Amino acid sequence: MSRQLTLALSKGRIFEETLPLLEAAGIKVTENPEKSRKLILPTTDPDVRVIIVRASDVPTYVQYGAADFGVAGKDVLLEHGGEGLYQPIDLNIAKCRLSVAVPAGFDYASAVRQGARLRVVTKYVKCASEHFAAKGVHVDLIKLYGSMELGPLVGLSDAIVDLVSTGSTLRANNLVEVEHILDISSRLVVNQAALKLKRERLQPILEAFEQASASQAPKAA
Repeated sequence: MSRQLTLALSKGRIFEETLPLLEAAGIKVTENPEKSRKLILPTTDPDVRVIIVRASDVPTYVQYGAADFGVAGKDVLLEHGGEGLYQPIDLNIAKCRLSVAVPAGFDYASAVRQGARLRVVTKYVKCASEHFAAKGVHVDLIKLYGSMELGPLVGLSDAIVDLVSTGSTLRANNLVEVEHILDISSRLVVNQAALKLKRERLQPILEAFEQASASQAPKAA
């Protein structure tokens, strides 16, 4: 079996915040995915390459062995289900939260109390369904892949369930966060077969990731 390891990453925040973890393992990506059209990027370690995929596809590439390991948000893993994946480390990067938001002035608390049926747009159908079911709230979930904030503004929905970081996009679209569902950060996920067959090559990288991410973990009060 080839010694080469394949790491699946998505562009943007996860890619940028994974770079220091890779560097802690002595590995640098030699091309910028924002400037290159390549989907397979070399690194300074000839035995490690990076593939650039959609964030929602990272667990699939790892599950089926097209990548040996990858970095994915907890939100993506909850929606995917995590089948066939070993999730050893919370990397404490790309932190945000999954929340319910509604237009300013919409009485969400009253609507929920009165048992109204709400229309909710979200990309996170599984998480949203479980959240509202646990509260006993009846919802019609409408799956969208982008611009959730537009849903309530054009009458498609009463509310949204989406990731929130600073909240600036919500404020810009006159929406308010009314319910926190769960905190999100990114996890390292490893193909279970690769963990056995390539353990000698993988283990030092996993340990370097763990040590580097521990420095970013929230301090106990």
